[in-house]
Amino acid sequence: MKIVDVLTIGAGGGAYPAGFRLAKAGMEVVMIDDKGVLSGNCLAEGCVPSKAIRESVNLYRNSKKFNFWGLDGNVSFEYKNIVAHKDNVQKFRYAQHAEELKAVFPQLRLIKGNAKFIDDHTLEVKTQNETEIYRAKRAIIIASGSETSILPISGAELCITSHDIFSMNPKVQTFPKTLTIIGGGYIALESATFFNELGTKVKLFEITDRVLGGKIDYRFSNTIRQFIDPNIEIFTNAQVMEVESVSNGYKVRYVKDEKEEIVTSDLVMIAVGRKSVIPEGADKIGIKIEQGRIVVNNALQTNFPHIYAPGDVNGISMLFHSAVRQSLVAANNIMAGNTQNDYMNFKTVPTTIFTFPEGAYVGILPDEAKSKNIELVETFSPFRIDARAQIYGELDGEIREFFDAETMKIVGGWVIGLDAGLLIGEIARLVEGGFTVKEVSEFADQHPTTAEGIVKAARKLL
Repeated sequence: MKIVDVLTIGAGGGAYPAGFRLAKAGMEVVMIDDKGVLSGNCLAEGCVPSKAIRESVNLYRNSKKFNFWGLDGNVSFEYKNIVAHKDNVQKFRYAQHAEELKAVFPQLRLIKGNAKFIDDHTLEVKTQNETEIYRAKRAIIIASGSETSILPISGAELCITSHDIFSMNPKVQTFPKTLTIIGGGYIALESATFFNELGTKVKLFEITDRVLGGKIDYRFSNTIRQFIDPNIEIFTNAQVMEVESVSNGYKVRYVKDEKEEIVTSDLVMIAVGRKSVIPEGADKIGIKIEQGRIVVNNALQTNFPHIYAPGDVNGISMLFHSAVRQSLVAANNIMAGNTQNDYMNFKTVPTTIFTFPEGAYVGILPDEAKSKNIELVETFSPFRIDARAQIYGELDGEIREFFDAETMKIVGGWVIGLDAGLLIGEIARLVEGGFTVKEVSEFADQHPTTAEGIVKAARKLL
């Protein structure tokens, strides 16, 4: 048996920030990860590679729009080069993480393998060559992340997933002329807009009454859909029943309005969300699990105070940047002797959907406010009056802010349009700081940037 201070299951965003902090504090930390590399699914097949493709597509999109080179709109692309760029970004970041790990070795070590709980301090670790037992004196961090959900329908094995598009050397190396997407969440909608911009004819099927459902505010999801290219055919209240391989691609059978229909395309993609990965043995030792997710408090502790579960595995906020902050909360509490010394504020974690156009939100929005009887005062600034949006020819969208009517402190906001993923961070900091409408309005944001709209919106209420 090998005894160390802290063990982590996983080496992604929920694990390695804590690992580095604890190692620098003098603790011996061992991370066990089935990939054997840092950064988890975000770098393997998620946020980084998908945005590498997105920004390549955006460059192509803007080249067509402005046509500075006088090509009469005949701007072309090679999808294999877009994929190669994505792969190179992933390789670069893996090499970067390897160097970072070397700097703290041997205090922090990474083992490629699979971990199984023996008891609340002990893990069985299976590597390619052997099985070893590790015991954690201080704490265990469960950061096993999530995996792609697969729809339980006939022919699901014929479909691609986000893994087949965004992983290293992906299965999809040429862009399809036609694509059917099953699902209406952010991965589905992002993928739909990427391929649509390249010229793929996309049909998207969502079983509920709207895209971007679930926890996402109804008005926000409806507003962002208004700006999505109508060339993407979106079918809501449509249930896919079966996928079948045919001579000219794949046939999808679905039911809408009690009527059975069929559509055929080059590829079919399942994008119905992600599910938490629970380590083997966690349930047997008594870790509390509900609806397939490990239950934690806002100190990221499970029902065992020395066992933490930051990141996708707890299902609260399945975003890489959220996992990083959660990981550091766990580390700070471990250093405090597993007492609650630091806390996670999930309400101020911004979320961005990297569609065309982008949409982002944070904090308390109308749906939640209504459910909690919070009266909101709202204001907005449209991008059509924004100088930077005019420069880029991106006039669709808005910055919208929500203030508590009683205190006039900003409690939430959304951005749909240019720079949404950047702007939402500034709004999140305002929400976290509890800024009043007067304080928001007084900041001199730079001109000409889209951030000016944050201040302009607030000024409307004064």
